[in-house]
Amino acid sequence: MQNQFNVEYPQNLPDLLQMTKQAFEDEARMAMAVKLFELKRLSSGMAAELAGCSRVAFLLGLHRFNVPMIDLEEEELLSDMQNA
Repeated sequence: MQNQFNVEYPQNLPDLLQMTKQAFEDEARMAMAVKLFELKRLSSGMAAELAGCSRVAFLLGLHRFNVPMIDLEEEELLSDMQNA
């Protein structure tokens, strides 16, 4: 079972952004999922589910929001490379 919530927005907003209503709503879902992922509140899998896409599609879409796929500190990255 899924929960749902509604977000009110001006009726002409999709037109102002030169988007269809569906494209606007899809992008808004993606933006919310990306932000929660960026804040480390959701895993990439959970964020993808929220966005309504596959994990791979979600990760590949992060660049549109200037969010890196992998956000490791230099020390963590070096450690991961040494242990690989």
